[in-house]
Amino acid sequence: MDLVHCIHCSASTSGAFSPSDLHVLLESCRTSNATRDVTGMLLHQSQSFFQVLEGDRSVVEALFEKIALGPRHTRVTRVILEPISERAFANWTMGYPRVSEKELAEIPGLNDFFVRPRSYLELGEGRAKTLLAAFKDGRWRMNPS
Repeated sequence: MDLVHCIHCSASTSGAFSPSDLHVLLESCRTSNATRDVTGMLLHQSQSFFQVLEGDRSVVEALFEKIALGPRHTRVTRVILEPISERAFANWTMGYPRVSEKELAEIPGLNDFFVRPRSYLELGEGRAKTLLAAFKDGRWRMNPS
C-alpha cells in the first residue's frame, strides 16, 4: 500500500451547517470510508471545513476528486498530499472532535490565526501541519465522536 494523507479545506455550498446536517455528513463519510479503508478527521468552523484523509494513494486521490466535484463543497483546496509511514487517525473512519474557537486559538503556532474570525480556507501548509499535529496527539484525541 502506498500510504498517504491528504489535507484539504473547503467551504460549504449551502452556508451554515446545522448539527443535524453535520451528523448526516459524518455518518455518510464514516460508512463510505470504512468500505475504502480510509481514516481521518474533519473540523468545521465558520462554514469551512478542514479534513484529513488517510489511506492508499489511489483511493485517497479518487475520494478527494469526488469531494472536489461534489455539490456540498466549493473552494476545495488540497493543502498537502504526501506519503506517511503510519496513520495519525487509524481508529477514526472520520473523527469529528468538538473544539471551540478559543481552544483553536490556544494551539501553539495557531494562536495568531484563530484570534480573528478566519476560515480553514486561509490555512497554509505550515499551519495545516501544526493543526494536524495538535489533533494527532492532543487532548481531543480521546473524544472523536
